[in-house]
Amino acid sequence: MNEISSFTFEDTVVKYISDKTGQIGLVLVPAALETCIADYRTTLNDVPEAAAIPFAVDMPARAVDSLIQLKCTGDAYAGGFAQGRTMRCGQSVTSMKYQSQKVETTADATIITTILIREGCYRCSHILTHYNGEKTFDIYTVFENISAADINLEMLSSFSLDGITPFDKADASEKLYLHRFRSTWSSEGRHDCRSFEDMQLENSWLGICSASERFGQVGSQPVRGFFPFIAVEDRSKGVFWGAQLAWPGTWQMEAFRRQDAAAISGGIGDREFGHWVKTITPGKSFTTPTATVAAAVGGIDTICQRLTGAHKRRMADIPQIEKDMPIVFNEWCTTWGAPAEATLLKIADRIKDTHIKYLVIDAGWYAQDGTTWGQAQGDWLISKRFFPNGLKSAADGIRSRGLIPGIWFEFETAGPLSIACRQLDHLFLKRDGFTIVSGERRFWDFRKPEVIEYLTERVIDLLEDCGFGYLKVDYNETIGIGADGDQSQGESLRAHIEAVQGFFRRIKQRLPQLVIENCSSGGHRLEPSMLALTSMSSFSDAHETKEIPIVAANLHRLVLPVQSQIWAVLREKDTLQRTRYSLAATFLGRMCISGDILTINDEQFELMKRYQQLYRDCRSIIRDGFTHRFGPELQSVRHAKGWQAVLRVLPDNSRALLVVHSFDAPVPDGVRIELPFRGWKIAECLKDDSIGLIAGGNILDINFGSTYSSAVAVLSLDGKIIG
Repeated sequence: MNEISSFTFEDTVVKYISDKTGQIGLVLVPAALETCIADYRTTLNDVPEAAAIPFAVDMPARAVDSLIQLKCTGDAYAGGFAQGRTMRCGQSVTSMKYQSQKVETTADATIITTILIREGCYRCSHILTHYNGEKTFDIYTVFENISAADINLEMLSSFSLDGITPFDKADASEKLYLHRFRSTWSSEGRHDCRSFEDMQLENSWLGICSASERFGQVGSQPVRGFFPFIAVEDRSKGVFWGAQLAWPGTWQMEAFRRQDAAAISGGIGDREFGHWVKTITPGKSFTTPTATVAAAVGGIDTICQRLTGAHKRRMADIPQIEKDMPIVFNEWCTTWGAPAEATLLKIADRIKDTHIKYLVIDAGWYAQDGTTWGQAQGDWLISKRFFPNGLKSAADGIRSRGLIPGIWFEFETAGPLSIACRQLDHLFLKRDGFTIVSGERRFWDFRKPEVIEYLTERVIDLLEDCGFGYLKVDYNETIGIGADGDQSQGESLRAHIEAVQGFFRRIKQRLPQLVIENCSSGGHRLEPSMLALTSMSSFSDAHETKEIPIVAANLHRLVLPVQSQIWAVLREKDTLQRTRYSLAATFLGRMCISGDILTINDEQFELMKRYQQLYRDCRSIIRDGFTHRFGPELQSVRHAKGWQAVLRVLPDNSRALLVVHSFDAPVPDGVRIELPFRGWKIAECLKDDSIGLIAGGNILDINFGSTYSSAVAVLSLDGKIIG
């Protein structure tokens, strides 16, 4: 292996390497372990089975895996049983040669551009950016057609990391583990960890098999099945390599192995996985979505929070009011799709003297006589039954009570009883000539200028005319493999989704102080590019289930808590213990209240206000802290047993927030947690009487007195117990 260049940023060394094949690879190494890089074996001559084969002499044990992976129509696949399993490492990759590398420094970043070229055919630019002070790297790829003919792309990676692991001289047997996060409706972010051996990703005895675990999702809900995340752990060294992809459409990740070292890559779903083929005409180019990558010494929380930390930079243009982390009230679990003006103003009167700032009108405000909230969407005509004085009257009434009015849209779809569905069918996405229908929803084709004009009038104009300060954007179905167009169905889907994000930018440009909530049946759009376009995101559709604390804690590894909206649905029938349980969960992100706000008793209402005050006191910890999670691995989320504790610590260790929940039996009488710091006391606490908390030195003792109990505590160097 030859080193082309090496750069050190913060605690990570970035190495560009090559070998006699001419391939260029990208390797990340924690700087503290650079001296631990192994002296690799170069051949498989020490493998007895290989040595017995005359033509297998000097079979390479490790070769460079290209930092750019692509496949063009007509080029050979990689061999080694690759087709249908991976499109990596074929002729399109091996035909490229290294041309140059350029390093640029700006006031806030260093940009490394590495150019590979296939003479007379195409040029690929690999762009790696390090932002000052961050411990991650943003990577994307630009493909340019430098030939005189069209080129059909079937796969193009956003990133590819090679050399996993550099700390073993051979094939790192029983040392490598693949980490992913699974997701399904109302149960997002389940951690999945399996050894390379379990995944059948260990090197074959002759090193010729193209082993790949390719996973992702197909359609327009990017967090449906998996999050766009991948990490590999070298358990012998405690090192992780990880990546997050910023793309809300069809995507894929791959863990790939053909010899001793493994590689990970990802990007838009390819032809085999995502039905994607894109034609690049002469002189034109195509740029992939951006991936954020990192290497870290530590555990899964370390690599995850290193990656999500990059989201902070993308939040630079959020509305000013969001920096105060206001509390939300959403009336969905109050009116269930019947948000009449009179009811909304009663809610506003009830909450106006609390710490709640946003009052959001959810679905149903447009429902016409004879339709439901899901059937009428698409026209966005104000319901005279619910709003006889018009929607602006309700918004003005909310503002007059010191609250910011918000409203719900699902503007990318239309229901079957809408006028749009009957009269504007030519503006909906088609597949094989037929309008795509999923359940009852049709999907506007955002590639059409008429759709943008229509929705600008029905959505943006309404927001501005009525004076809304908050927009909840929901999205409750997936388009699937793609739509008709002049290229592939996968490319049509990509172009449509790119246009959808363009419409979000149009909203932000027109109404820069509008707070936008990203929702997709709860958490189906929790990926970096949608998070960057919005102020916060609905964490799940779990609403008022007992698994809310589990899902909310899961998402600390994938979404910044400052952007993760957690619901506490308060019911008049709830005991005070249940009320505390619900409110405590909101400290795992952004607090949102819903439910029987008009009929809960005074004791419940005052308890809500006390939790809101404590929430206001610890906003900086929620926004800026690092999360540590304690408790047993929970097998079932729906029927969880045991307990969990989430500790979020400020970077300077000045304060910490502790959120504790017990679930169904069996629950231990007590547990002892070793804190990652010393000398702390409980400064503020709201908890059930059945729970005991004692902090001393670096030990925290939790005594559980019952199932489904909770506690929220702020720890500091000196403090007294309150509550």
